[in-house]
Parts: sequence; structure tokens; C-alpha cells
Amino acid sequence: MPSAFQVSLAPRQLSQTINPWSWTFGDISLFTVNLGQSAAPEVESRVLTEVGSYGRQIGRIGDALEVLLDWAQAQPNGPSKDDPAIKALRLQLQHVDVIKREQGV
Repeated sequence: MPSAFQVSLAPRQLSQTINPWSWTFGDISLFTVNLGQSAAPEVESRVLTEVGSYGRQIGRIGDALEVLLDWAQAQPNGPSKDDPAIKALRLQLQHVDVIKREQGV
């Protein structure tokens, strides 16, 4: 008895990543993320476009704060390294630095 003729037009395994956050249709996007009300949404939009994302802005502020903390703690009456707020900030900055290095940024 002859074997049946089989044709497979689809792969054995198929996967497709669907990221709806990236779906855009010209100037209209499928999703909008509302981060709250802004007193000046046009200004906020320009800052995000021309200056940098919130993450980039906060990262640069964190870098500057670290420089200022190092300077302040080197002063005779500077803040203690054991201050809980300073310890928490330094820990957070170190965590961000680890993530950036892991991502190759």
C-alpha cells in the first residue's frame, strides 16, 4: 500500500512577539499611557522629546547628587555616611549603576 502524500505549509514551531505598546498608526497610537495631569503638557512633551526621558533626567540628577554627596562628606562638618537617607540614596544609585552595566549602557 503506498504511503499518503503529506505537505506541511506551516513550521513545526511558530512564535511571534506582540508588543502592543509599539503599535502606532501615523500620529495616532493604539495605547496612551497617562502619567497624570500636567499644568503644561506642551512643555512636558517638549522636555521629553528634546531633553530626555524621565529616566535619563533622574539618572543625571542622581549622578550630580553623588558628586555633591562625595564633596559634602569630605567637608569637616559634612553629613555622616551612616545617615539613613544618604545610605538609601547611595544604595539606590548603586542599584541603577548595576542595571546599566548589565544592559551595556
